[in-house]
Amino acid sequence: MILRLATLSLLIAYPIAWFAPLMRAGLLPIFGLSEISVITGLQSLWGSDVALALIVTGFAVFAPYIKTIGLALVQWDLLDRRALPALHVLGKLAMADIFLIALYITLAKGISYATIETAWGLYMFTACILTSIGLGLLTERNIKSVHSNL
Repeated sequence: MILRLATLSLLIAYPIAWFAPLMRAGLLPIFGLSEISVITGLQSLWGSDVALALIVTGFAVFAPYIKTIGLALVQWDLLDRRALPALHVLGKLAMADIFLIALYITLAKGISYATIETAWGLYMFTACILTSIGLGLLTERNIKSVHSNL
């Protein structure tokens, strides 16, 4: 039951993480820093590069959320356990955007005129993704132990 509740809690945590500040960025520290979240980043992308916006939206929003919903359905026996490998792939796709965010921060810090500070939302979003991966592994282990006892 704890596994199920932890999975369902991610359905609340993800939207919070999407709106939470991932980083604060600005041109030189004297001009102030703007907070950037997943949602504000996506809004900016939709205005400048629709193809990239579609890809990032898929990785940052749809992949982790669909994976979490699928995992909950497996845990409640509403989806066949054979869907777990596909859910693991979705989890790996969701992890790709954490890598991209880290890469962008690293690149931006290399530019002497830009100021980048990581914010609590980056850690929350990363924790959601890693928790989802862990819950997927625990669910798989739990299902295997139940079926081996039959």
